[in-house]
Amino acid sequence: MLKPGMFISDRYEIIDKVGSGGMADVYKARDHRLNRFVAIKVLKPEYSNDKSFVNKFRGEAQSAAGLSHPNIVNVYDVGDDGGLYYIVMELVEGITLKRFIERKGKLEVKEAVGIAIQIAQGMEAAHDNRIIHRDIKPQNIIISRDGKVKVTDFGIAKATNSNTITSNAMGSVHYLSPEQARGGYSDEKSDIYSLGVTIYEMLSGKVPFAGDNTVSVALLHIQGEAMPLRELDPSIPASIDKIVQKCMQKRPEKRYHSASELIADLKRALTNPDGDFVQIPAVAAPDSPTINISDDLGRIKKNSFNTEDTRPTKNISQLKENPSEDDELDAVDSKMEKVVFIGSIITIVILCMLIIGIVLYFIFPKKSPDQGDGDVNLTPVVTQAPTPEITLAPTQPAADNNTYIVPDVVGLTEADAKARIMNEYADADIRTGEDYSDTVEAGKVIEQYPPGGTKNKLDDIVHLTISIGPRKFELPDVYGLSQRHADIKLEEKGLKTLHEYIFSDLEPDKVVKTMPERGTTVAAGDTVTVFVSKGPENATPTPTTEPVSTKVAVPRLLGLTEEQARNTLVELGLELGEVEYASSNIYSVGLVSYQSYTIGDLVEKGTKIDIQVSTGQVQYRGSVTINENPLSYLEEGEMAEIILEMEQDGERMEVYQGSMSSSEFPFTFNEIYSSSNSPATIVMYIDGILYSRPGESEPATWIAEFAVEE
Repeated sequence: MLKPGMFISDRYEIIDKVGSGGMADVYKARDHRLNRFVAIKVLKPEYSNDKSFVNKFRGEAQSAAGLSHPNIVNVYDVGDDGGLYYIVMELVEGITLKRFIERKGKLEVKEAVGIAIQIAQGMEAAHDNRIIHRDIKPQNIIISRDGKVKVTDFGIAKATNSNTITSNAMGSVHYLSPEQARGGYSDEKSDIYSLGVTIYEMLSGKVPFAGDNTVSVALLHIQGEAMPLRELDPSIPASIDKIVQKCMQKRPEKRYHSASELIADLKRALTNPDGDFVQIPAVAAPDSPTINISDDLGRIKKNSFNTEDTRPTKNISQLKENPSEDDELDAVDSKMEKVVFIGSIITIVILCMLIIGIVLYFIFPKKSPDQGDGDVNLTPVVTQAPTPEITLAPTQPAADNNTYIVPDVVGLTEADAKARIMNEYADADIRTGEDYSDTVEAGKVIEQYPPGGTKNKLDDIVHLTISIGPRKFELPDVYGLSQRHADIKLEEKGLKTLHEYIFSDLEPDKVVKTMPERGTTVAAGDTVTVFVSKGPENATPTPTTEPVSTKVAVPRLLGLTEEQARNTLVELGLELGEVEYASSNIYSVGLVSYQSYTIGDLVEKGTKIDIQVSTGQVQYRGSVTINENPLSYLEEGEMAEIILEMEQDGERMEVYQGSMSSSEFPFTFNEIYSSSNSPATIVMYIDGILYSRPGESEPATWIAEFAVEE
């Protein structure tokens, strides 16, 4: 588990742990390169040790990193640090929708619909980029302090162009679509089902299906029918009830075909709550891959397993005696699967016999009559007709007009890799990222997604990760440590050590210096020469009882508690000096945020080290109003990348980054935090270009005012 003060990839400093999920732990951290707070999701060890899962996780997270939308938590970075796999995301201060529902019991209709529209807008942006979330649930929806709704946790999302079938049901079972519960193919309509369940919970305060275990809940998603919302609460408009029913249809083709269709109906429901505009298809859509079967079969109402439902219930055995349309569809699918399976087995057996016969024919050719009766005459049955031409299946899937085969380019230079891919498809969309590698030299491809030999749609992205060589870091300061402790500290960083022994004023066995010197940039695998003291060259014992003065290296106290700092100093023969208490924007409450001596400095034993202990962050919250529309030139639905930078007390930092449309202006942004309450100047970048008002040469500026955070 990570602790406050620790660094990931020599860039992200852990501030505090903010949450934990089934697959990962989430930490608040500070990005020292861009000087901003971020959220870091770190995979748990049981998943980090699964290489296939990690590869898929990284590929899909890189796909999610391409998403930029106001209702999606932005993914800034994906990487690993010594087997620690992580995603760096936008830090959103707020609470999850799950906590919000628990706090309020259930939501008002307009409030729930407003939240649902924002979730659907985030889903729409993801689906347009061929990303399926697969785990839409209130726990993965964050409501920020200013009321903005953001969808998070695309770590287990699936790129639709991978055409993979889920091997197990991922995400919370209470929000699984029937096809996910069966372990089948999931697509955009699976997310729509999960959003329907989420809306149901927002309006009723409980999930539609509950059971004693995950199996029973999953079975209810497949076979059960949820109690209509209007039977739970007659005040819920009929249009909203029908929208939720359409989202939660068992058969995907009966649901909304896209998030945009759902958004349109939700908006109509706000203006015309009693309208009869929601149409649930009676039969499968013509373009649906599912077999169309008439709905004339009577639908049987199944038990919703809601604890407040007092209507007669039916158990699973009763459902089987009175099969519904969905049960009969499952039976048809099951029979078809058996027919296909048996036919495949027969085909494989025939092909195997044919190939074996041909092989035996060439190994043991037919004997001529004059070779005698004593020889065995093996004649394959295929000799009765001309030998058919045998074409073995290609090792790679054949491409069609809409796809091409992505070649394996791992290990090639970036230029060669791009050339090889574009040789397969000249207009391939190739995007590159960088990562450290201890095994692949700089400039060559470490990883690719999709993997080599797989199909890729013509408009889908190919991600290449290019090596920038071994990770560089500062050589740790081991001056004044014992040889053993110095070796441990260096070897923990993957460095090799050599030793030379020299005369020095330091006591024997203490490190005098290193080559390269401390603070030098090195990489794992480099060799460091450690110079160890043999004591003074001409030292002669003197008959005195006075203690010999020795020096020790000042330890790192930052990030420790006051008691831990005191104990660390006492062990080295040092003393804790004055203790002050002051605010800190980096270290959590109760942790040392300052020490009076530099780490590694040699000081006499008994030296007093003063420290400061953090009392927490000084939170000044700022607000800025942009009372004009700099995006008025955009067409409806078009988005632009907006960055707001703040200049305060001579320092400049980014305070906002995201995609916005023209309709969102004018707007007030009140999520600016600072350790100073001085007025700040705000400037705006639109798609990377500093914004100036028409006819003006100087950039447009706005003033942010700050007040103490309550």
